[in-house]
Amino acid sequence: MGDEIETQAGEELHARAGWSRLVEGPDPHAHRLIARLGAAGALTWLRRAASSAVLPSVPDGVEERPGHLARAVARWAPRLEVLDPARDLASFARQGGWLAVPGGPGWPRGLDDLGENAPVALWGRGQRGVMAGLGIAVVGSRAATPYGMTVGAELAAGCADAGLVVVSGGAFGIDTAAHRGALAVDGRSVAVMAGGADRFYPRGSEEMLQRLLADGAVVSEAAPGCNPGRHRFLSRNRLIAALASATVVVEAAFRSGALSTARHAAGMGRPLGAVPGPVTSMASAGCHRLLREQDATCITTFEEAVELASPIGGWAGRGSGASGHGPGASGRSPSTGSRPDSRQGTGGSAGDAGLSAGGPRGLLDDLDPLQSRVLDALPAVGGADTDSIARTAGLRPDEVRSALGFLHLEGRVLAEGSLWRRARRSA
Repeated sequence: MGDEIETQAGEELHARAGWSRLVEGPDPHAHRLIARLGAAGALTWLRRAASSAVLPSVPDGVEERPGHLARAVARWAPRLEVLDPARDLASFARQGGWLAVPGGPGWPRGLDDLGENAPVALWGRGQRGVMAGLGIAVVGSRAATPYGMTVGAELAAGCADAGLVVVSGGAFGIDTAAHRGALAVDGRSVAVMAGGADRFYPRGSEEMLQRLLADGAVVSEAAPGCNPGRHRFLSRNRLIAALASATVVVEAAFRSGALSTARHAAGMGRPLGAVPGPVTSMASAGCHRLLREQDATCITTFEEAVELASPIGGWAGRGSGASGHGPGASGRSPSTGSRPDSRQGTGGSAGDAGLSAGGPRGLLDDLDPLQSRVLDALPAVGGADTDSIARTAGLRPDEVRSALGFLHLEGRVLAEGSLWRRARRSA
């Protein structure tokens, strides 16, 4: 009996690993199918559906409007041919990685608050149990100012020294300041990747992310090997919000991608805070917007941030930082640097690039989510056919063709026989 249960558990783990490669970001259709049939049963049903001209009957208890599940199958099917969860698990394990699944060891219960938008699994490296601790998300713009970098690092250092787990996205700017602030006081931090957890991105943060693994973790819902596509930066923001008891936005422009993390936190009923900046600074316009429109709590010291994350009963600090005054009162100065990394233009939170007043148009500006995913799925160099783009983007081939038609009219892609490539952008 014990061996049978262990075998079933192994099958579910492998199936969850497989589903994490099939789906792209939040997928309520997959969530409902798995909830009814189990991950292994849902994968068996999908294989049968993908190989049949007629969609098998919808499992009892799976409420879907006519055609919705068929379109979901068409979206998942292109990735079935490259599915090898046993290989993914073995390769990731050799890197010291692990896979957490709902109800299993190391699964952060906060992710369950996402409901049908929860990830099917969570790939991670580092300390599996770190996410069980009380956490605070410290997020903000990639294009941060020296003011934002300093405040972000000192805020994170104070929170980490008080015993909170600092959660952020590993990107340049405020994310980097938050992680480094936690590391400076030997605190714990979790970085949520937009690509696979085996690919530390951006490369300029690799050394910092390696240091996180000693007491913290690097995690992702994307399967190993997945590139950090721009749409994945936005979809991972919901995980950052769900992994923390509260979210604090340190610095963000009016349309910064960090505001999506704030919206997810507010949508789950989690406390939301924002750090005010100079009224003349566009880099703080998003924070002021949260304070004005979302009733965010004004955060000016790390004690206020800790209270936001643990409003009942206060907290017990790890050291002198818990009884100090002002951000970074632990007496240990976090190493932040005086300005954002010069390579910021190559990475960071989606929504930051090209959205500041007067800035150049970003690669995905003025596109809807479908068009953005298709354009982002095209290789930076060379071309790809429709089926390849569909596998990379996690979309149906007909959706890809429709988006390519629009992008072609807009002059953003070029057709070369059966291949499509990005049009060269003017300076």
